[in-house]
Amino acid sequence: MRLIERYLFGQLLWPTLLATAALAAVGLLSQSLGQLDIIIEQRQSAWIYLQIIILAMPQLANLIIPIAVLVAAFVALNKLQGDQELVVCYAGGMSRWRVISPAVKLAVLATLTCLVINLWVQPAAYREYRKLIFQAKTDLAAMLVVEGQFTDPAPRLTVYGQTVDSNGAIHNLFIHQMTEEGQATTYTAKEGQVLFKNGAPLLLMRHGSTQEFSERGVLNYLTFDEYALDLKPYLNSNDTIRFKASDRYLHELFYPDLSLDYEKKNRKRMLAEGNSRLASPLYALAFMAMALAAVVGAGFNRMGYAKRIALIGAAAALVRIIGFAVQAACEDTVAFNVLQYSIPIGAMIWGFDQVFRPVESRVGWQAWIPFMRMPRAPRGPQLVGAAA
Repeated sequence: MRLIERYLFGQLLWPTLLATAALAAVGLLSQSLGQLDIIIEQRQSAWIYLQIIILAMPQLANLIIPIAVLVAAFVALNKLQGDQELVVCYAGGMSRWRVISPAVKLAVLATLTCLVINLWVQPAAYREYRKLIFQAKTDLAAMLVVEGQFTDPAPRLTVYGQTVDSNGAIHNLFIHQMTEEGQATTYTAKEGQVLFKNGAPLLLMRHGSTQEFSERGVLNYLTFDEYALDLKPYLNSNDTIRFKASDRYLHELFYPDLSLDYEKKNRKRMLAEGNSRLASPLYALAFMAMALAAVVGAGFNRMGYAKRIALIGAAAALVRIIGFAVQAACEDTVAFNVLQYSIPIGAMIWGFDQVFRPVESRVGWQAWIPFMRMPRAPRGPQLVGAAA
């Protein structure tokens, strides 16, 4: 790029990065609120909670980056046009394409970034996200005790702990254990703590007693200074991780293993997700084209472009909402997948058409849509004077 084009690119790049950071912060906040149950109910550490929030972010990039491009383009182009910098570019002999080429290059860069995230980053991140969620929900050690409450963390196991201190020590512990044969054993202890030995959880109890009835109906009562209860039998080994459509790579979405029930039942949903991964990055180009149509396509206007920006911003939001609706419809009807590409491409064609087509040559369907009947300043300079 030449010096002036690098300047225009920089004027667009920094607002895009700032808008992306702001929207990512909002998305991070929404994710953090939605995952609070990991700490409250599953009693996981803050580090696990932070990992889950960060791993969920790549999926939001699909929505955040195109919106950031649109917002930044409105801000930067409106400033450049209002300060008459674009007018100076035209006066210096730059063509309309050369003036908008930095914006188009930025949109292409955003599109490629979204595509890389959709095809590789999101599946990899979401697989790790799914594994952490699975570990949190099946973590018997973390869910074993709720202070002051009787809990059933596993079948045939009832646990009560009066308090749990910051070191994980459980005070005034009560455990009622049932075997598959119906034999009951009760443990009480002044103190207990969940430990791991060779990766398997066990509950180490101190200064307590155990009571159980023998086969003859005699109560056996024993005291102990230290006793380890193996928790491994209570882990549900039948639970497995099932990757959803959002967790799969592109080849797994388009070519699933139809011998498996889940893939066979969700074949249409996986096709819709795969086409969405390819089509959604196009919204960055479409939104940039619409932003260019709002400002550059209007020519210079001393009164500003607030009305055009508001109208086309609303139109961009409507286009994206329609895209979401079409993606949902594709889960039932495979033929609708072509619309996932048609919507952003159509918006892109309209935007560039507004930039390059002379206003006097617009006819047909454009005349029926109010926000498309937008006056533009003449493309060439006009000389105003009195005839001699």
